[in-house]
Amino acid sequence: MLDLTPIKAITLDLDDTLWPVWPTIEKAEQALHDWLALHAPQTAALLAQPAVRHEIREHVNGLYPELRHNLSVLRTRAIRLALSRSGNDPGLAEAAFEVFFAARHQVTLFDDVLQALQFLSHRFPLVALSNGNADVHRIGIGSYFTASLSAQQFGVGKPDPRIFHAAASAVGVQAHEVLHIGDDAALDVLAALDCGMQTVWVNRTDHLWTHPAQPHETVTTLTELCDLFSS
Repeated sequence: MLDLTPIKAITLDLDDTLWPVWPTIEKAEQALHDWLALHAPQTAALLAQPAVRHEIREHVNGLYPELRHNLSVLRTRAIRLALSRSGNDPGLAEAAFEVFFAARHQVTLFDDVLQALQFLSHRFPLVALSNGNADVHRIGIGSYFTASLSAQQFGVGKPDPRIFHAAASAVGVQAHEVLHIGDDAALDVLAALDCGMQTVWVNRTDHLWTHPAQPHETVTTLTELCDLFSS
């Protein structure tokens, strides 16, 4: 059961907690394809094949396991490899990635998010804690956050306890004084529990909880979470 008494800070997952990630990625992939169709049509045709796109990504991931948390570099190198294989200029990779990355930040927030961020940020320092490469400032919600920490920036991602403790340290509190909020049962809830944090599972799509350890609270929206602080 959630005990709000010791809470001094909140850490928040981003993808699928504040916005649906896969529609965003699909639009970014389309923006990349459209740009390549104009500037590197052979590469656009190559990457239009899902099997080839998957093979290139897996090949690059295998070449650079040390970069597994740096999604931006991995995608840029995958684009460069595709350009090279197609006979286009590999030097276009950075510009192509920027097209993708700009579109990746054109998210559609869940309806409850802005009001919840305003409510929560007036009461606690908020820390964005993500395995993805989204930038809260580019999205336009950076003013609500005291700090932001990503696996790409930190070098390890959830469920590694080091990134959770680093998030707590970023706002000068201990792990047991943090409430972590996220949608992923393993990467968010179980990992934060292992660090001694209290947890709220954001279950927007009616998933079943299948783990012995339990979140301190489960909500379907962030509005429900804010209501816990008001009750």
